[in-house]
Order: sequence, then structure tokens, then C-alpha cells
Amino acid sequence: MAPKRRQTKSKYTLDRGIPGAFEGETVTRRRFMTGTVHGAGMLMTAGFTLPALAFAVGPIFKNQTLGWQTVGYPEDFPDNNYIPAVITTSPGIGEAGKSTVYLRTRNPAVDTTPENQYNRWVAITSRCSHLGCSVLWVDASERFICPCHGSVFDLEGVRVAGPAPRPLDRFYTRLQDGVVQVGPRYSVNTELRIFSPRDPGEPLDGIGQYLYPSRPSVRKL
Repeated sequence: MAPKRRQTKSKYTLDRGIPGAFEGETVTRRRFMTGTVHGAGMLMTAGFTLPALAFAVGPIFKNQTLGWQTVGYPEDFPDNNYIPAVITTSPGIGEAGKSTVYLRTRNPAVDTTPENQYNRWVAITSRCSHLGCSVLWVDASERFICPCHGSVFDLEGVRVAGPAPRPLDRFYTRLQDGVVQVGPRYSVNTELRIFSPRDPGEPLDGIGQYLYPSRPSVRKL
């Protein structure tokens, strides 16, 4: 006995006996409206999610490394006080892309990190590690002070008070053709251990160094 052929269901709603169906209809109005609502919801979700995701992930792959910039002569920078210099941190946008960096000659009596060719001068960023406000070097108290939220940093840029989660970022320095140059920025933890640049608000002590991984586009010297 030949097997009984399975009857295929008609694609037309009228043949399937669906209430309210009309001739030639293949999709019910309920299914059409449901699909339309779901599709609109997916588009709205993507409209909110994709830009936020791009904003969060994009900086990881953006090349943050700048070229070396001349800031002065060796004799311009004492070992007991910081001298401000202006460098370009975001090229191509004019004055808005410039920032202040504080420099002094390395002092063996103060600086605890081993000396090498890239730290003969200490170059500290003026960008607070809390929320990115501009810090000020106060010579009388030998402190960096953030006027926004009260973070205070010592002569090495290590936080001594306030909400900042880590020391101030630094820049590599070198002597090239008789002038002092500032190179790529890097971040440090409270022990002044070097990390690739992190954004404000990202701690680097304990588990923080794993929660905020390094950017693959930025390399250490």
C-alpha cells in the first residue's frame, strides 16, 4: 500500500478558514502588524545601541600615539619645580587640540622609578585622572590641584586626596639634537608602574588593571 501523501497547507488565508480573510491574502493582518511592530522595535533598539557601542569601543582601536614634540632646552627645566609647556594632543583641530604638560628635570632624591633614556625629564599631564578637568601646579605647596572636584597630587603626580582613582598620566621624554622632546602619553598606578593610556576615571590598582585593558593600537616604548 502506497504511503499517504501529506497534504500541504495552502498559503492563502481564505483557504485556511481564518476569520476575516479575503481572497488572495497570504499574510494575516495580525501577523503583519506584529511583524511591523517587532521590526520597528529592533530598528529603535539598534538606533540606541549601535552608537553607544561605537562610542565605547571605538577609542580602543583609535591610534592614540603622537609624534615627538619639542618643548625646550634642558636648562629650561629645574629639578624642583614644574614648567608648563604646550603640546598638541589631538592634531587637526587647531587650538582645541592643544594641552598643557608640566615638565621638570628628574630628581634622584624625589623620583623613585629607575632612570632610563625616556624619563630624564618628568612630564605630567594637566588632565585630571578623575574626570579630565585641568589641574594646576601650585608651586608654594608643591601640589597639583584639580579645581573641579578637589583631587590633589604630589610632586610625582600621585594622588594624595580627592576622588581621582590613579596618579596623573605622564609622557615619555627624550633629548634629541640638544632639545627636550615629549612623546607618547602613558598611565601609571600608585606604584608608578607603566600602563598604556587609560581614560579618566579608570583605576589601575588591583583588579582595575584588568577591568580596563590596554588599547591594542597603543604600544609602550
